[in-house]
Amino acid sequence: MSKLRYLTSGESHGQGLTVIVEGIPADLNISENYIEHHMARRQKGYGSGGRMKIEKDKALIKSGVRHGKTLGSPIALWIENKDFENWNEAMSIEEVPDDVDKKVFTKVVPGHADFPGALKYNQTDLRNILERASARETASRVAAGSIARKFLEFFGISIHSRVISIGSESSQKLNYENIDWEFIESSEVRANDLESEVKFKKEIDLAKSQRTTVGGIFQIITYGVPVGLGSHVHWDRKLDGQIGQSILSINAVKGVEIGNGFENTTKKGKDVHDVIIPDKNNVKNFKHISNHAGGIEGGMTNGEPIIVNVAIKPIATMTKPLPSVDINTGEIVEAAYNRSDICQVSRACPIGESMIALTLANSFLEKFGGDSMLEIQTNYTSFIKTHKNFGSK
Repeated sequence: MSKLRYLTSGESHGQGLTVIVEGIPADLNISENYIEHHMARRQKGYGSGGRMKIEKDKALIKSGVRHGKTLGSPIALWIENKDFENWNEAMSIEEVPDDVDKKVFTKVVPGHADFPGALKYNQTDLRNILERASARETASRVAAGSIARKFLEFFGISIHSRVISIGSESSQKLNYENIDWEFIESSEVRANDLESEVKFKKEIDLAKSQRTTVGGIFQIITYGVPVGLGSHVHWDRKLDGQIGQSILSINAVKGVEIGNGFENTTKKGKDVHDVIIPDKNNVKNFKHISNHAGGIEGGMTNGEPIIVNVAIKPIATMTKPLPSVDINTGEIVEAAYNRSDICQVSRACPIGESMIALTLANSFLEKFGGDSMLEIQTNYTSFIKTHKNFGSK
């Protein structure tokens, strides 16, 4: 059973989003301001849609925290939808008269969840599917992930992300050392450098002028992860499998790569596998001289940074809709259009970070479990000391 789990509830234009996070130990310092900071990062991005101008997300802590510290009990969060006042009748919990505009959707959007969802749940109004399938739900994930991130930071683990390609344009100056994360955080497209930022914006502008959308690849790098999270002994305990599942659950994500996964297929083994050498200055007593594996070997962390590349497709909703069908009549129609982004790659970065945080926090708790931060810290410190027994005889 997972040590850490979270549940979310809510629709895109409903009253708001509810989040419950269970498994966070007692005595972790957390605040609404900390959560709000990371939620604000999800709302930034060149090519974002109109909703970002409507509301600024804030998660209110309803339970599980007292005087700035977690209690060890479930944490409940509430994220209000400011736009609900315009959807009060269309999204009413109670029945409404027939003459009320219920904003019924029947025109399928190719590439969206509404078609398989309508057939699966036997719905003739696609809004009953698209409201929950909307990326609005990811605000809940960032709120929950912020708490997991705060837990990991206590143990020196930090999570960052950057965009490495938009459409056909890729960053040509990627490196894994001396990354200017301040520049990336200030970049509207979370680019690695100014040259890439200019190219990415042009690609987004081109898609907008063509009344379509564009996707790309973003990268998540996690530093300070200890050896031994995850396990090789069973398929569902392998950490890379858990990371893949969590990242692929993000809206529009269609591919996940750990380390140089695809690039490694073009090389010989001698140029792929990460050589290990003794290093007394390293907490592990060893170090890898490269990190092609992306920090995970055999389903377990090896102490190197975890590198995850994420492919995210263009958003399905476009200002120039594709041909489609009416779900009820079968008539050929133009696909429906909802307010949406032109490019969501940079906005997906904090979501990816949050999913990594939730996955790693759960694995960390499985490895070093306890009911309070002090107990977990004691277990963690004891484990790190055991590394000094290796390579010293």
